[in-house]
Amino acid sequence: MIPYSPKNFSRPKNMIQVDSAWKGLESIIEDILDNFGIKREKALEFGVWQGYSTVVLSSFFQKVIGVDTFEGDKNAGTSDLSFEEIKKLLSPYPIQLYQKSYQDYIKQNFLNGPYDLVHIDIVHTYEDTFASGDWALQHSNFVIFHDTQSFPDVMLAVTDLSIKHNVDFFNYPHCNGLGILCRQDIKKMVQN
Repeated sequence: MIPYSPKNFSRPKNMIQVDSAWKGLESIIEDILDNFGIKREKALEFGVWQGYSTVVLSSFFQKVIGVDTFEGDKNAGTSDLSFEEIKKLLSPYPIQLYQKSYQDYIKQNFLNGPYDLVHIDIVHTYEDTFASGDWALQHSNFVIFHDTQSFPDVMLAVTDLSIKHNVDFFNYPHCNGLGILCRQDIKKMVQN
């Protein structure tokens, strides 16, 4: 694992006012995308919650696909907002929402890829993080994972994925942690 140290902090143009454990990460997304030379056409997010990170990503990508059951989970609890309320809140942005599990999305919508970026912020178990990340690394050269610092199972899954796929693992340790897995050819671009 390589520590990630942003050089530039900036506020994205698209933001919403909802509770989120992701707050603080919005200021480094542009730095990450610039440093790794990520195309900005299509992003996929597994784990929308109330849409904070989804809207942030919409500042940088032409299209963002958000996948969530919108039922909450044992770690995040339940949202005060219904799926319809979240859908309405996110309607001004280039976001397409799917109310389903990541497993169902993978089975039914795999033709929507490849993706320029996949963001994973789901149940926070080793099994779910590994399974969704394993699929994501087959459909994107750049995958980010929230909660690497606050959930040891997420950190372990991301570490194991980096080994299985022979990809570089960068980690930003603040704001509950953001793991970054990227293909080595992207890393070479960053170093040049």
